[in-house]
Amino acid sequence: MSHTPQSPARHLRRLLELLAAGAPAEELGTVAAEARRNGATAEDLAEVEQATEAALRVHSTLRQHRRREAELTALFDTAGDLAALRDLDAVLRSIVRRARMLLGTDTAYLTLPDEEAGDTFMRVTDGSVSELFQNLRLQLGEGLGGLVAQTARPYATPDYRTDDRFLHTGSIDAGVLDEGLVAILGVPLLLGSGSGGQVIGALFAADRTPRTFAPDEVALLCSLADHAAIAIDTAKAMADARIALAELAEANAVIGEHSAAIQRAEESHDRLTDLVLRGGDVSDVADAVAGLLKGDVAVHDGSGRPLTAVGAHGGAASGDAGGAHGGGEDGAGAAEAADLVAAAKSSRAAARAVFRDGRWVCAMLAGQELLGCLVLYGRPDLDGPDQRLFERSSVVTSLLLLLRRSVAETENRVRGDLITDLLTAPDRDPAGLVARGRRLGFDLDRPHILLAARTGGEARDRLADAAVQYLFGGGGVSAEHEGAVVLLLPPGGAGPGKAARLAAGQLGQLVGSPVTVAGAGPAAGPRAIAEAHTEGVRCLRALRVLGRAGQGASVAELGFLGVLLGDHHDVDGFVTTALGPLLEYDAQRGTQLVRTLRAYFDCGGSLTRAKEDLHVHVNTVVQRLDRVQALLGPDWNTPEQALELQLALRLHLLSGA
Repeated sequence: MSHTPQSPARHLRRLLELLAAGAPAEELGTVAAEARRNGATAEDLAEVEQATEAALRVHSTLRQHRRREAELTALFDTAGDLAALRDLDAVLRSIVRRARMLLGTDTAYLTLPDEEAGDTFMRVTDGSVSELFQNLRLQLGEGLGGLVAQTARPYATPDYRTDDRFLHTGSIDAGVLDEGLVAILGVPLLLGSGSGGQVIGALFAADRTPRTFAPDEVALLCSLADHAAIAIDTAKAMADARIALAELAEANAVIGEHSAAIQRAEESHDRLTDLVLRGGDVSDVADAVAGLLKGDVAVHDGSGRPLTAVGAHGGAASGDAGGAHGGGEDGAGAAEAADLVAAAKSSRAAARAVFRDGRWVCAMLAGQELLGCLVLYGRPDLDGPDQRLFERSSVVTSLLLLLRRSVAETENRVRGDLITDLLTAPDRDPAGLVARGRRLGFDLDRPHILLAARTGGEARDRLADAAVQYLFGGGGVSAEHEGAVVLLLPPGGAGPGKAARLAAGQLGQLVGSPVTVAGAGPAAGPRAIAEAHTEGVRCLRALRVLGRAGQGASVAELGFLGVLLGDHHDVDGFVTTALGPLLEYDAQRGTQLVRTLRAYFDCGGSLTRAKEDLHVHVNTVVQRLDRVQALLGPDWNTPEQALELQLALRLHLLSGA
């Protein structure tokens, strides 16, 4: 069967249609074969074959252009991802995924160096199915990836398992085998160019079958690696910037806090200084410090006695030294004072405030002399600026105490002259003495307790100054007179005996030697005060005779000695003190306990003779004496108390009661 030869133009048109349709190269090759089958002349066939070759070249060029277009699109997309960088891992996953897609490989992955471990690790993988491969780590120079990182050059192999250019290790080969990889292409992630470039990782594309990677594929992967390097460097720069910004913000906050602390310290110092200059008292300073530090504040003197307190702590502290001259201190109070003195000494040694037993204590000093301490409660978390403010407050309080003490010493010297004149000649001009006292702010017509204090040795010279410190803030006055120190102070709710005992303890601590103190009063007016002084001096002599040096007592507390020594000879008071419970019992019940006790003593303590004198049974005497013991205490028959009871019974009998 013969074919009619067809015009070459028909075959040329067919080639153009196939090119326009994007047909594969194999279909373009069939056009020349079809012309040969259709009986084309040799001349026409040659023309068709030439046209086919030209069409194949055009087809190859178009395919390269489309591939380049896809590569450029991928690169532009990657650049867009970098421009909107939010998550480094997401960008790296996108680059690895595009590398796998553009090169058409089974898998792609990216490794980064671990500076601490000194090796590289898998950061991102795409298409990997082996957990062993995904956790693979490579030392520098090991395997294809280690060589890429070491030389900063791309490497490709059609079959890694048999390629002896690379240093094979058991762990790397096991991971590659487990993943099933054969052909591998790796390129470095470089920052900078030339010999000064820094390798910060590597990008890989790999197939599970043998494959030779073309130069344009290597170039494409290098372009993607460059983008990955930029992404990593940008992310690191942004992280460094965030850290720097955070550090800057933290530094700015510290500077702000420091500036605020300095300003607050200046304002606080100005406030405290102004308070002192305006004549503020210790309680005013304590109140200001409590407000500034948001806590409770107490001020104590050098012996631990409270001078003032603001808030719930500080015990019974008040502006008058906490009743130290009247109320006294119990055992707990003395222990508390001792603890505060110990803490203040620690603060003096450390030259700063110390935290003891849930409170801050700062010593108040005049040189090395311990004036007292400032105590802060309720602020265990006291920080640096507030602690320095607390310490400055103690300095201001020290200055105020020194100023007050200087004024008090001056006033005391002037008042002491008044007391000396009063004790020397109380009847010379009583009204004038009272007027002088009022001009000095001291009312002699008000009741006062008089204390006479004496010590021996070198401490005698320190006793006058100690008396001024003891009275500081308490509204009293002291003066040296006839070898003793005389103190006049408000009663404060305590009797002269209790006041004398408290003064003996405190003055002894201040002078460092035993101080004997006699109390008398209360007395009002020049004459009564002078008489109280005479009684106090007699009591001092009695205490010395009784061997009670370093103690304090009043005439009334010396029993019958007080009756003998006292100017008023308070017989009724002595009898009531000694026999009061028995007299009251007899009066209420019609018994004869007083008569029985007198008979018992008159008979020399003989029960038999006493029952005959009383005309009762001996058991009755025993029962009455048991009642006496219940009312007077178990020591009623000791020699000392028995003597006082016998004297009281004799005075009671002589009074005709």
